[in-house]
Amino acid sequence: MSMLSKIFGRKSDADTCPADVIRMRDGRLLTIRFFGHASIAFEYEGRHIYVDPVMKYADYGRLPKADAILVTHPHYDHFDMEAVEALRKEGTAILCDRTTAESFEGDCYTMLPGAAAHPLEGVRVDAVAAYNTSPEQLQFHPRQSEFCGYLLTFADGESGMRVYVSGDTEPTDEMRALHDIDIAFVCVNQPYTMTPEQAVEAVEAIRPGIVYPYHFGEVDHPTDVEALAARLAPLAEVRLRPLA
Repeated sequence: MSMLSKIFGRKSDADTCPADVIRMRDGRLLTIRFFGHASIAFEYEGRHIYVDPVMKYADYGRLPKADAILVTHPHYDHFDMEAVEALRKEGTAILCDRTTAESFEGDCYTMLPGAAAHPLEGVRVDAVAAYNTSPEQLQFHPRQSEFCGYLLTFADGESGMRVYVSGDTEPTDEMRALHDIDIAFVCVNQPYTMTPEQAVEAVEAIRPGIVYPYHFGEVDHPTDVEALAARLAPLAEVRLRPLA
């Protein structure tokens, strides 16, 4: 299991959005903000990286402009052009799957599964295939659509931190191949993504230092995240945040 410095603080931004502040091995700070559902953000070395921003979960016009925006796939609860435009400034790097890339007419990094990009100095982003594997769920996120999860590496070498954001997926061979993961965001939005059993399987495979269940609401039968946390506790440090 990866070794992490402890979470040493928790604060709110201008929108009173909760955040965890993590001290990396070299003393630098990584702030993770939780807007809701699949919308999160990272602040590293004064730069702001947003993942799947959707206006429903935050007033992005009031938040710091984005140095990079990552979109996992084009579904309405992950891709919202209004939110992207509210965050965008000159030089903002847009990273997205090939379907979402059509909305930007090529003015973006088109991230196919397995691709890597360095949108910001000291930040590497690897695209990880995200798709359904259960026969009754294949229509939700087909493998051939080439939707993405992302592995973000902040800094290089032993001082670096590796953060996996699953996007909408079930456990896949590509996910199981991940290693040295410090933090993992694991989706449990049923019936579209992982069941609690599959989330346990995923965490057993990648062994993150910290796991955040996310994307677990807005359905008829939301995941019992407290029960899931109890099942994950022997495998990783579990942190529950307002990500329904």
